[in-house]
Amino acid sequence: MKKNVNLAVAIGSLKIKNPVMTASGTFGYGEEYAGYVDLNKLGAIVVKGLSLKPRLGNPPPRIMETAGGMLNAVGLQNIGVEAFIKEKLPYLKNFDVAVIANIYGETYAEYSKVAARLSSVKGLHALEVNVSCPNVQKGGLSFGCDPRAAAEVTRRVKGETSLPVIVKLTPNVTDIAVIAAAVEKAGADAVSLINTLTGMSVDLKTRTPHLKNITGGLSGPAIKPVALRMVWQVVQRVSIPVIGIGGIMTPEDALEFLIAGAKAVQIGTANFINPRATMDVIDGITNYLMENKIRDIKDVIGTLRT
Repeated sequence: MKKNVNLAVAIGSLKIKNPVMTASGTFGYGEEYAGYVDLNKLGAIVVKGLSLKPRLGNPPPRIMETAGGMLNAVGLQNIGVEAFIKEKLPYLKNFDVAVIANIYGETYAEYSKVAARLSSVKGLHALEVNVSCPNVQKGGLSFGCDPRAAAEVTRRVKGETSLPVIVKLTPNVTDIAVIAAAVEKAGADAVSLINTLTGMSVDLKTRTPHLKNITGGLSGPAIKPVALRMVWQVVQRVSIPVIGIGGIMTPEDALEFLIAGAKAVQIGTANFINPRATMDVIDGITNYLMENKIRDIKDVIGTLRT
């Protein structure tokens, strides 16, 4: 049977061929997975988070497998924005795929500088702003935990770029929809959620934390119900596109997020278990549409019956 279904979606002004993206920090800079995945087939590649200067990240051990997921305290290790532009971006330009740069900073000025630098180069299609970072100007509280701080980061980034701006939200808040509404008002073109939940694990033999950092970010299947609930809540609150993230391992998982109202999804921890997870999800969504005689993915998005 001919696969005559339309998977294309729009995230603001960004048009992508299907709703399946990679999640930042789980797909390197794209080239690392090129031997397993047809990069041209992806909706978008979201690269590893970029900071103004190279960053070593946290000392090991910094990854721990848990029941139904994993904890990571990698600490946003990356090569820095200049090395990315010179060493990584040229490779990605060879592919017909949207490239989204995930960015972060510890001050408002750092966010602005990274956004400005990336906006002056060709080959990028959007910025994803990680607001889960500590605001060193406010005693280390995450930018994403304070609606005013999240909104200010959004305004600063929007002021430096003409690219679509996606704000990636932390779930470690009382009401994530309040943060989503704040960044929408500040000009965000879309939001993506959720980032990892804060967790920890203890070694019974030594009675010390498994992670050197003590706490880390929990991802994987264990967080999917929480992520799905938060995506649904945010969809009710904002009018900008919502990108769903959190424990998506299978096509069925992805479809749940789309039905709940997400315009696209990101595949993260699944890439570590199955390097071809993104391909399997794209194929599975296509098959679901064909089996249910649905011609367009937009006829699935936001169809949750309550």
